[in-house]
Order: sequence, then structure tokens, then C-alpha cells
Amino acid sequence: MDKNQLERRDKQAFIRFMIDSGVLSFGDFVTKSGRQTPYFVNTGNYRTGSQIARLGKFYASTIVQNMKKGNIPGELTALYGPAYKGIPLAVATAAAMSEDYGHDLNYCFNRKEAKDHGEGGSLIGYRPKDGDSLLIIEDVITAGTAVRETVPLLQAAGDIQIAGLVVSVDRMEKGQGELSAIQEIERDFGIRTFAIVTIREIFDLLFSEREVGDGANQQLKQRLADYMAEYCVG
Repeated sequence: MDKNQLERRDKQAFIRFMIDSGVLSFGDFVTKSGRQTPYFVNTGNYRTGSQIARLGKFYASTIVQNMKKGNIPGELTALYGPAYKGIPLAVATAAAMSEDYGHDLNYCFNRKEAKDHGEGGSLIGYRPKDGDSLLIIEDVITAGTAVRETVPLLQAAGDIQIAGLVVSVDRMEKGQGELSAIQEIERDFGIRTFAIVTIREIFDLLFSEREVGDGANQQLKQRLADYMAEYCVG
């Protein structure tokens, strides 16, 4: 099995994992922006130890694959998880990086409100310092709000490099203009995003011609295609 076949197999396994965990659903939903969407990703539905452990392994695998490609530096200092959903993701990924690949990385995350007593500060866990390289771990990027809040917070901690952003799913949707939210983040902050899967890959792997099946799946395939044609970039 060549590298492309392995990556395809891993992506298929992740899509199935999301569906089985109740994280990826199909139906009639409304996004925060008011868009009617035929699919929804809710990472808040991960709820067991085995699920979060496996999820961390998918994130770690994506990081290591991109390290090998030269997209993510091999010498990372820490993983950062924006509160709240990013917190367990960063912890699980750090554990998987250590256990599966021997990369014993620091991790940290933010408080929603800065603490003015005790140890104080806005960050918990590792305290970034000048020269550090941090990778942001997030769930799904829709408008990029969490990243826009994260960048000044991390920059205030020291002269650090943000090595990239890793997410579960790239929705590939338009942000504030004609670019996707992820493209806007790269334009505005120089931060590249690496997704375990994109909505295009979900569409292709679930609804290939030989796998479409009955009329209900045909209808869902068309609704997804129409939605992506209207709202997605690329």
C-alpha cells in the first residue's frame, strides 16, 4: 500500500470514527452564521476515554505526517488548546505524540478570564517564552474567531513562533470575504492550517459513485454538493 492509499485509509477511518461517535451528522441544521447546512460537526459529542484517546492519535498522526513533509517544524515546544474545546484536544494530542512517536511536548491552554491571584495569568500549563514554537490545536474552524483571539494572547507571552494550526475538519467555507476562513487566517497571520479531513474529502470518500446507494443518499449527496457550491472555496 503506497503513501496515498494509506492517507486515504486513515481519512476514511477518521470519517467513520466521527460518524460512530455522533460527531459528524447529516440532516437539517443551522450554523451560527444562519446558513442552512445538511451536515454538522459537533466535537462536544466526544465523551469517553477511548474516544478522546483515539482522537488524539488522529491529530498526532496528522502532525507527524506534516512534519515529514516539512510543513510543520520537527522541533516544536508546545501544543496550545484554546478554551474550551481545544483543551482536551491539546492534552490528548500531547499524550499521543509522546506515546506513539516519542515527541514529549509541553501543552498549555488559556483561561476564559485572567486570574489575578495565586499564580495569576491567562495561561495554564506550560508558560511560553522567547524562541518557542507552538502549534495550535482546534476542533473546527468556521469563522476563525478563536484563532484571532489566540494570536495576541500567545504573542503577549513572548517572542514565539506559531508553527501552524491543526483542526479536525476544514469546512472550506467563505470567511468575511471570498476567501475561506482558513485562507484569511494565513493571509492575516501567516499561519497555515492542517486538517485531518476537509469537507471535500468527506464528500468524495462517503459519496463516490460506487458508494452512493439508495435514493436518500443520492438526495444527501446532491444537497451537500449544492451547499459546497454556494458556500465553499476550492
